[in-house]
Amino acid sequence: MEKEDEKERKIATEQFVNCGGKMMRCGFTTGSAAAMATMAAARAAATGTFPDYARIGTPKGWDAVAEIKKRAITGKMEAQCSVKKDAGDDPDATDGIEISAKVRLIPEERAGISVEITGGRGIGIVTKPGLEQEVGAPAINSVPRAMIEENVARVCAESSFTGKAEVEISAEGGEEIAKKTFNPHIGIIGGISILGTSGVVEPMSERALVESIGVEMGVALSEAESRGLGRHIVVTPGNYGEDFLKKRPEFGGIPVVKCSNFIGKAIDFAVEKKAERVTFVGHAGKFVKVAGGIMDTHSHTADCRMEIIASHAALTSFDALDKSDMARILSCATTDAAFDILDETGATGATCRSIIRAAKKHIARRIGGAFRFDFLMFTTTRGLL
Repeated sequence: MEKEDEKERKIATEQFVNCGGKMMRCGFTTGSAAAMATMAAARAAATGTFPDYARIGTPKGWDAVAEIKKRAITGKMEAQCSVKKDAGDDPDATDGIEISAKVRLIPEERAGISVEITGGRGIGIVTKPGLEQEVGAPAINSVPRAMIEENVARVCAESSFTGKAEVEISAEGGEEIAKKTFNPHIGIIGGISILGTSGVVEPMSERALVESIGVEMGVALSEAESRGLGRHIVVTPGNYGEDFLKKRPEFGGIPVVKCSNFIGKAIDFAVEKKAERVTFVGHAGKFVKVAGGIMDTHSHTADCRMEIIASHAALTSFDALDKSDMARILSCATTDAAFDILDETGATGATCRSIIRAAKKHIARRIGGAFRFDFLMFTTTRGLL
């Protein structure tokens, strides 16, 4: 029976966003699909009854709803269910993939429940350091893990079950589909990743996204003026930058504009809209690229982060690094992993300063003196570089 609060909440796949004048339907992430499949399998393992549909809350605040496809009792207090990912109108390589969850409940005479999550066939394995999960772990990120744990705990509480829940997530055809993603390039092999920070896929065309950045920037500059800050704004690619800014009180009150991968377009808008000062704040994973003059930082456009880091390390710390160090940097999947190697030789500071000088040079050239700017690069583990 549908709960009263569920009636009031939005369902992700029934929501639409305007993309360049076209209304496009939203969807849900692989993380939401995995959580829904897990919830259904946990219910079947606990009660022997399969639900026809699963409905869960997402971090976005909308609900994800999906039909349960595969249904199987695979052992005592063990069941498997699957859900097809629905990415809405977003051009997503994993749209339509079937995400399965096998749940085994092990009763124990103690309060509460513990959840162990593993990856099965079609789920990638992390092979390089610096990614969110450790080397050797299945590529199931932290937000989907939390969603899975939350929904297992909810079902177990409803069934008065206490003990341990073993959850195995798999993806039908995940090995082949992963070849169409960026996983092989960053060291995730054998399958797809279970991802999603909001639980919801919101489609947006590139043109519409770029236009929205310009509109948002105009509003932000006017807001800054009204606050007595002059025409001073912060530009950051996305959520990592926003999270970083929340921990830096000196940025309080300065309007923030998210530019996604379009740093160059954001610079052009700032010139066009007569900004007086722009503070660029971004994670090294994207901002290292700016040091190479790359102003569209999407991985499909260009990814020479390791080449940039290695060349600046060689330039500034030639005596501290040898050929094997350079080779290790070039094989890294993330900037954090590359900086770990630089840390070993004490070359991180000089290398980062050189990278930042190069990035500022490219930005200054594009601005042409139209406004003052600051360039702040950080990582989640090291903070401000």
